[in-house]
Amino acid sequence: MTNLTSQFDPILRNLTKNKKKIAVIPIGSIEQHGPHLPISTDSDIVSEVARKITDKNGYLLLPTITYGVSFEHAPFFNLSIRESTLRTILTDLCKSLSENNIKTIFIINGHHGNLKSIKNFDLKIQKMLKNKVRVCPLSYWHFMERDFDHAGFVETSLMLAISKNVKMNLAKKGLITDKMTKQEIVKISKLANQSFPKATKNGIWGDPRKATKKDGIKILNEIVQNLSKKCQTYLTEDRL
Repeated sequence: MTNLTSQFDPILRNLTKNKKKIAVIPIGSIEQHGPHLPISTDSDIVSEVARKITDKNGYLLLPTITYGVSFEHAPFFNLSIRESTLRTILTDLCKSLSENNIKTIFIINGHHGNLKSIKNFDLKIQKMLKNKVRVCPLSYWHFMERDFDHAGFVETSLMLAISKNVKMNLAKKGLITDKMTKQEIVKISKLANQSFPKATKNGIWGDPRKATKKDGIKILNEIVQNLSKKCQTYLTEDRL
């Protein structure tokens, strides 16, 4: 009970004081990230991104939905829910937030496999709740200059910046696409969406061996700054 109290009581207190009527729902996943990163990597990163955004802008932060759509990682470890399940959870949360006078909801996504669940989700909610609440789904990796990876340089650097659970001595080179043609990258990406191990062999997309905490802090700050600007732009357009 103590852990639940410490997690949810601040939400209740902030909900009553939240004059901006804006909430953030982070969604991640539980899945393999090579031998050097924890299975909670996606959830850990998106939780930190969402925390920084809410601290910076005074939004209401909800607990992270730590389970995502990760079936493509089998037979590597994953704890997955269906696309429809994730949509249902988000729908119910948005409805509940609307009933608690929240007018804008930012869904911050931290896992590629969740994209189908949040595609056009904003339109569905607006129609269902008759425009009483506006929802904006955003995937954090779209707000940095570097190409995203999976347990490669970017994710490993980010984890070094926010976690002590990185085992760099176990870091190994994974799938490298630098010398591939666009057609080859599209082909291998489609394969990865169906079976990640068939595409990457060791479950890593990229090369984490030169990742550093310094780079992670830089990338994290870039993401938070750009995401915050996007949120503010969305709110400004909403008022027009």
